[in-house]
Formats: sequence, structure tokens, C-alpha cells
Amino acid sequence: MSWVPEVRWVPEVRWVPEVRWLRDDRGTVTAEFAVALPAVLLVLMLAVAALQGAALQVRVVDAAAVAARTLARGEAGGDVEGRLHQLLGEYSLGTVNDGDFVCATVSAPIRFGAFGSAGFEASARSCALAGGK
Repeated sequence: MSWVPEVRWVPEVRWVPEVRWLRDDRGTVTAEFAVALPAVLLVLMLAVAALQGAALQVRVVDAAAVAARTLARGEAGGDVEGRLHQLLGEYSLGTVNDGDFVCATVSAPIRFGAFGSAGFEASARSCALAGGK
């Protein structure tokens, strides 16, 4: 019995260049930041818009109280218009005489920069005793 080596087919091994960039994680933080930044800016803009809308609502409530008191004292309509324009700029005013009370409803569009009002309004109603009593 003679010893004969066993012959097996061995596939040809080719030289494959090492592709380091596939395994490298450099730059992933930059990519994640680039994806997250617009979302963070959008949330920040919405928060600023909500804060601006809340501040306008406070001004509208004050303007409605001023309008009701001014109308209840019997002052001229021009005085009311001037004071409301000074407080709000653009507004709409509605008045109602309700028995002994004079009620004023004031509304103003909520604007956020160049985006316009988008149909949102801040509105308030206030009443004062007629005659300034």
C-alpha cells in the first residue's frame, strides 16, 4: 500500500482589496446631525409661533377691556379706534349694548413672520358698566 495524497479542488483565491470605508463609522454623527437639524428647527419655529400667539391673545384681552371701558364712558369712537390700533395694529371690533353693560369683542389675526395669518385669530370679549359707574 502506497501512500497517495488525496486531491481536492481548491478554488482560486483572488486578492480582494480591503474596503475600509464600508466598515468605517467616521462621519455618521455628521449625517445624523444633518438629518436631525431640520426637525429641531421646525419644532423650534412652532414653539416660537405658539409663544407669539399666546402673547397676542394677552394683548387682545387687554384691548377688549380697554375698548369696553372706553365705550362705556361714552368717549368718541375715534378714541377707541386709536387705542386699539396702538395696542394691536390690525384688528376687528364688534360692540353690543347689553342692558346696563357695553360689551366689546376684539379679534386680531395671528401672524408669524412671512407666513401670514393662516386663518388663526386671537379673540376676546369684555364688558363694562355703561356710564362709567
